[in-house]
Amino acid sequence: MASVRGLTAVGVPPFPSWLLYIRIAILVLSLVLLGVAAWAVSMFAGGGSAAYGYTGASGMMIFVTIWSLVVYGGSLGLQFGAPHLFYRIVGLILYSLAVIFWLAGWAYAASQAALVLDYSSGYYGAVHDYGSALAVCAGLGAVAWVLSIIDLVFFILACVREATAPKLSQAELGQVQPTASVAPATANELPPQPAYSQQPYAT
Repeated sequence: MASVRGLTAVGVPPFPSWLLYIRIAILVLSLVLLGVAAWAVSMFAGGGSAAYGYTGASGMMIFVTIWSLVVYGGSLGLQFGAPHLFYRIVGLILYSLAVIFWLAGWAYAASQAALVLDYSSGYYGAVHDYGSALAVCAGLGAVAWVLSIIDLVFFILACVREATAPKLSQAELGQVQPTASVAPATANELPPQPAYSQQPYAT
């Protein structure tokens, strides 16, 4: 199928120009959330749980942000630096995983934030700050999740449309070389005609 060939081809598909800003926004959100999640982990470590390898939703969010930085940052690097190494099927898998990870990350952060903020209701301290940080992770993570879905959808559409677009002929593309006009031959340029001797009629 043409659509499958478009997704398995090598090279950067014809993206819409505004999709670049979507990916930049995902990268910026990932950097911001990486800082917020790291701050939440530092507060969460005060209870001793992080020392045993359990960091909760904040640790999950750190993983998601690093994944997005690698995937979308590397994608932009290949797009502008080495487009001949852009394997679309690999991009499809990585972008799809990014959507799943963002969904799991912000949903986990939202559930933990609701639990912590409800527990610390009326009190302000490290526990309340931790819940607030998780709430920020959940809110911005949901925005990044929506942006990653938009990026994935238009990535697939760009690949499919390129593969199913009708191939234009050279005449339609204006690539046919004009033929040289042939001037009519003059009398001097005409080849000589053979002379025929006239035989007398027999009487």
